[in-house]
Amino acid sequence: MDATATLLDWAGDALVVRDDCEIVETELLAADSFLVAAGRALALGLHRERFAETAALQGFAHRAELDAFWEAGVALLPEEGRWFPRFELVRARGALRLRFRQRTAPPLGADLVVATAASDPRRVPHLKGPDIDRLNALRQRAQRDGAQEAVLLDEGRVTDGTTTALLWWRGETLCAPPFELARVDSVSARTVRGIAAALGVPVEEEAVRPAELEGTTLWAVNALHGIRDVTVWVDGPALGHEPARTAAWRARCAALARPLR
Repeated sequence: MDATATLLDWAGDALVVRDDCEIVETELLAADSFLVAAGRALALGLHRERFAETAALQGFAHRAELDAFWEAGVALLPEEGRWFPRFELVRARGALRLRFRQRTAPPLGADLVVATAASDPRRVPHLKGPDIDRLNALRQRAQRDGAQEAVLLDEGRVTDGTTTALLWWRGETLCAPPFELARVDSVSARTVRGIAAALGVPVEEEAVRPAELEGTTLWAVNALHGIRDVTVWVDGPALGHEPARTAAWRARCAALARPLR
């Protein structure tokens, strides 16, 4: 765990700091994170709903309790600095538990180097959380190959990054992988698509192989960094770059951040 993180357990009506001496094997069932900067966050309601939906699918049916847990976690977040909290549902000693990690945000970036993943280790690719450790291991292998992120394929078609959703531009049309492919419903990608709808920008879904992205402007988006320009695909297609467009859309996303309280 990050040394700058505090881990708290939900004790039924309050969050309490977890005893670090307690050694209990846990299984991560659901997780959701978002960037908090100067007391503001983007699409907080969407993150809350995705976490609640994932928790329900994993067997946690107490929505009122989950809402109280979420609100208690948000209330702990400072209004100064940058934070990247994580809300979790875990299984420990056979029981479901809610946990909260109050973490400082790591350094942010505006671009990214990717490589194609050799395999897809996910067991439940449509849920956010259960496969985080497997995806982190895959990303670390990509880093040894000179990349920062691995691109996952579904029968050869581009679906996701290990920590990002992927979007690309064909002229004036924004493109995304089809929803039926194995991937998480990204809050960040939904936000970008929502901006596109508001601006009247066409959005299409494409099932493409990496080579078919030759010359496109490829974005990797997530809740921590927002939109990042994929500058290089190691042993993959040569990509196009539109710095002005990327900067403009990063600014549009940032403008949508709202106060936590």
